[in-house]
Amino acid sequence: MSDIWNWVKSINSSKKNLLEAGEDIKQYSPYVVNKSLSYYVDTVLFANEMNRSYHISPEAQYLFYLHSIRKGNRYSRWVKKASTENIELIKKYYNYNDARAYEVIDLFSDEQLNYIKNKLENCGLKQ
Repeated sequence: MSDIWNWVKSINSSKKNLLEAGEDIKQYSPYVVNKSLSYYVDTVLFANEMNRSYHISPEAQYLFYLHSIRKGNRYSRWVKKASTENIELIKKYYNYNDARAYEVIDLFSDEQLNYIKNKLENCGLKQ
């Protein structure tokens, strides 16, 4: 039993064909592999091409990546959405919708978010 990261590691660094090793192609997720390869300058165009060719079978996509991408160490953190708690604070305090709150979340420091949290919890009353 393999996980998706074995497929990504196979494409990026080991170059070992997991299909020949008997791995189940059902564990391969084109979305996750495309997203993980889209973070790098040397592989983003390959990921874009596979996004455009989504109708190709997972086996063909995997073999395309395996034989097209140069061997290299590619590790990065995935971009994650901001804390939903902080988004909810901004939405409530400024009466913003989700999209606007996500746009402005980076403008706030931790101190400012704590201030907003205290204001909302205490209904604006001084302590």
